[in-house]
This record gives sequence, C-alpha cells and structure tokens, in this order.
Amino acid sequence: MSRAMSSENLATDPRLLVRERGLAGYLEEFRRRIRSGELGSIPVVVGMIVIAIVFQAETGNFLAPRNLSNIAVYIAGPGIMAVGIVLVLLLGEIDLSVGSMAGLSAAIWAVLSVSHGVNDLLAIVLAVAAGAAVGAVHGFFFARIGVPAFVVTLAGFLGWSGLQIWVMGDEGTINVPSGSLVRDFYNFYFSDISAAYSLAAVLTAGYVFALWRGERRRQAAELPSRTRGEIVLRGTLVAVAAFLTAYTLNQHRGLPLAPVIFLVILLLADFMVRRTTFGRQIYAVGGNAEAARRAGVNVEFVRLSVFVIGSALAAFGGLFYAAQAGGASKSLGSGNLLMNVIAAAVIGGTSLFGGRGWIWSALLGTLVIQSITTGLNLMGMSSEIQYMITGAVLLLAVVVDSVSRQTRRSAGRT
Repeated sequence: MSRAMSSENLATDPRLLVRERGLAGYLEEFRRRIRSGELGSIPVVVGMIVIAIVFQAETGNFLAPRNLSNIAVYIAGPGIMAVGIVLVLLLGEIDLSVGSMAGLSAAIWAVLSVSHGVNDLLAIVLAVAAGAAVGAVHGFFFARIGVPAFVVTLAGFLGWSGLQIWVMGDEGTINVPSGSLVRDFYNFYFSDISAAYSLAAVLTAGYVFALWRGERRRQAAELPSRTRGEIVLRGTLVAVAAFLTAYTLNQHRGLPLAPVIFLVILLLADFMVRRTTFGRQIYAVGGNAEAARRAGVNVEFVRLSVFVIGSALAAFGGLFYAAQAGGASKSLGSGNLLMNVIAAAVIGGTSLFGGRGWIWSALLGTLVIQSITTGLNLMGMSSEIQYMITGAVLLLAVVVDSVSRQTRRSAGRT
C-alpha cells in the first residue's frame, strides 16, 4: 500500500483528525469519549478540586504552603507502592502482599544497616532485592504453576508478615539513625530555591521536547499531528503548574527529596508502559491474555516480571514508611496500608478489570487519599471517620469504573 493511500485511509477515521481540527476537534473528541464511557482522569481531577475547596473553606489553612509541602512528602511512600499495584491491576490481577513486603523490607534494612553495621546504601539495595525475590516467588506460582494471584499473594501476606517478625527478633523497634539515607528519604529538603525552580524548568522543557519530537515523527509518517500553537499551549499549562508548585514548596522549606524520588519512578514507569514493547504487552495481557498469547506474547514472562517490579516497589516504599515512622518495627506495614495503596490505584483511574489505566493513577489516587486524611486531621476528625470516608470514595471510584466499562461495552469499545 502506498503512503498516499495509507494517509487517505487514516483520514476516514475522524478520531485521527482531531489534532488537525484544532479546538473544535478536541471538543468533539471530548464529547465522544464521555458518551462512550472513556472518562479517564476526569472524575479524580474534579474530586481533587472539590476536596481542596471544601477543606480550605472548613479549615482555612489546607492550601497553606506548609500543609501542601507535607502532603507532597507523605504521598511518596504509598505512591511508590501504588505504582507497582497499578502495573499488577493492568494485568487484571491483585497483590495482597505489598503491606507485609513493605514491613519486611524495612526490617531487613534496619537489621543489616543499624544492627549489623552494613553500608546503608548496600542495605537498601539488599532490601529492595529481597522485594524483587518475593515478587519472583509470587510470579512463579501464579504464572508458571497457575495458582490464582489472589491466593498466592494472600499466602505471601501471611508468610512475609511472619518472616518480618522473625527478622526483627527481640527488637520491637529499630530506630532510624541520624545521617541515614533512609532518614533523608523523608527529612531532606533542597533549601536553595533554585532547586525547585530548576526542576520545574527541566520538567517543562522535557515535556515540550517530547511533544515536539513526537509530532516530528508523526509528520514524517504523514500522520495527523498537533499544531505548533497547541504544543505551546500545552507547554505553557505544564510550566504554570510546575512553577506554581515550585513557588509553593519554596514558601515552606524548599524542595523535598521524597516527591522527587517518587516523580522519577513515575516518569520511568510511564515511559516503560507507554514507550516500550514490554509496556504494550502488559496492556495486551491485561486486556485479553489468550489473544496476547496467540499474538506471540510470552504471557508467563510478562506476568512474572510485573510481580517482580511490583514487589520491588513495595519494598522501596516500605523504606519511606520506616523513615516517616522513625524506624522499623514488627507492625510496620500492617493496618490500613494495603487497602490505602490499592485504593489509590483504583481511585486514580486504573480499572480493576485489567488492560485500562495509566501510571499517573498512582499519583492522583494517593493525592486524593492523603488530601482527605490531612483535611480530616486538620478538622480534628477521628480515624474511624477517615476510614469510612476513604471507603466511600473507593466504592465510588469502583462504581464509576464499572459504569464506564458497561458504557464502553454498549458503545462497542470494550
């Protein structure tokens, strides 16, 4: 087929002409997506706006720089763990062991680094490697043996919790020493205001360059592409958001290290799922494993690899929890940690049915949960009220996902 014929055939699909029609095309595409149930991140973004307005009106200081900076730090640990859960959910599976994996990782690091004097960085690497090994065990039984992921990771939740207690031994709590890298995960700030503004500039420039490079490639292939004006508009919006965030953080203590690490993981994971063959295979397996297998995808390898990555991220996130708690303990990772991490991925827009979602769901969902928690704390609400509200928000997110899925099926877009 000639290039001219290919371009002509592409033009028959109105969705591919959106970019060439400018604002009118995007409005039409937006209406089409809403009618077909493709809501994307719209519900959670609207929810965040409502949350901010309500809590600011009730407390008067929810949007204060100090509070927003604290939220940015608090979301790093659960957010990193939620990235791994998003990947698992994209497969249409679940991992119930992330809470116990976080606690086990913190225990391994604390015993090695604090109790036995192992180099701090090496202890961190070994703790994360232990998480990857745990993921490999889960992935083997699920992908190779055929045991349901729910059962495998539930068994892991119990087993690794026991191993965590055994690793801690007679120590009830091992405190994080001053000067530790793990302590810096939570407490370190780049006090120079240029750090936050430089990061904002780098993110903006990188985003604009990625857009420009992508459009050049589309133009070379004679595909519909964004106009220069749209690229400028998108870049301006990202710049405003990035520099406003930098300004807000600099009003408190500067740029915290924790959200920087979280952002790096988000960018790497987003690149993996959207720009690599492995990432496309994750979506394919989650959408229809048998079809992916017939298309030549090594389904077992993809499943095993995702569980390895997810457990490694859970282990790394556990170190942030240890830093926040001030040390590793036998109970770290228990309580509502597992539910909050899973809820963050779902609330952020990742489908429980597999094959639909994006990495940034981890950021959006964690922001929603932490904003609710922080806002209720400012209002003096008890923990049981927080649990009930978070549960209601999770249920609402699942309902929206289910309704959207049914709408897509009715529109022939499953």
